[in-house]
Amino acid sequence: MKTIIVAGGAGFIGANFVRTAFARREWRVIVFDKLTYAGSRLNLREVENSPQYTFLLGDITDRQAVRSAIEQVRPDAIVNFAAETHVDRSIDGPRGFLETNVLGTFEMLDAARAHWERLDLSRRASFRFLHVSTDEVYGSLADGCASTEEAPYAPNSPYAASKASADHFVRAYHETYGLPVLTTNCSNNYGYYQYPEKLIPLVVASATAGKPIPVYGDGLNVRDWIFVEDHCDALIAVLERGHVGGKYNIGANSECTNLVLINRLCAILDELSPASRNPALASRGIARHADLITFVRDRPGHDRRYALDCSLIQRELGWMARTNLAEGLHATVRWYLANREWCEAVQRGNYAGERLGLAAGA
Repeated sequence: MKTIIVAGGAGFIGANFVRTAFARREWRVIVFDKLTYAGSRLNLREVENSPQYTFLLGDITDRQAVRSAIEQVRPDAIVNFAAETHVDRSIDGPRGFLETNVLGTFEMLDAARAHWERLDLSRRASFRFLHVSTDEVYGSLADGCASTEEAPYAPNSPYAASKASADHFVRAYHETYGLPVLTTNCSNNYGYYQYPEKLIPLVVASATAGKPIPVYGDGLNVRDWIFVEDHCDALIAVLERGHVGGKYNIGANSECTNLVLINRLCAILDELSPASRNPALASRGIARHADLITFVRDRPGHDRRYALDCSLIQRELGWMARTNLAEGLHATVRWYLANREWCEAVQRGNYAGERLGLAAGA
């Protein structure tokens, strides 16, 4: 049975990956997670009683904790999701992103290298270190363009810069030491268990509470949206069949502006939870959730558009996203409406829906 360490496995994408791995493969999965505000064992409640699942509390920046976990588990693969990910928070406090995303990735790589070098030849040949990254490392693109895996990096936010640096360390550990690494760069994820500071769950939470739905700037920033379970399927494909040292873009070809996305979410809410049945809206005479849309000051350095060319992963591994945006958004909104207790539990004492990312003096 393959044994994998999933660093950051209690976060949004990491937890979805763990659940997908249990559904698709018979692996022994060890989650190594610090449980920051955005990570919770509640995200893993569906697998917590499995004998093939183990949780280890630890910080990827803690050299001894990382090495101890890897030496204890002796994994066949390591998947690194562990990162600070919210762009707005990186604007307000970039140091934490430098420490976790850069130093933490270095500690994971260095411990993985030490472990890999001690393996016998057959296990050395099959070992993999999969680093999960973002399309934001490529920077903002003009209309009609898409970033290939060979595109130059041009990060514009502290978050993107930290992930770009981590990507370079991963590449360097392969080129210098021969560590069998894989890197993926994915577009915007959405789906179940996403922390409510992110756009889609924030819109659902704000709208159902009758609060303003914030739209940054003119709302015309473009993103490609991928359902998180599709992303996790792609990661399994890369982990199992990707070429060593390879880099793969993962996207869904589902571009839309933030404003279009928010209006689509409001329309789904109108269908699933009509304003007329919500006292927070009906008492104020609000008939449509879209009436709550409020344009607010843009965040500094807000990239205009991201887009990925995903032909490589389609050609080499035969992977394509299966969930169209309409289906995925509908399922996601239904999930958040049905899991309000989870939303309240993970936010309690950590986040109350306040505006982030304006930076001092902005």
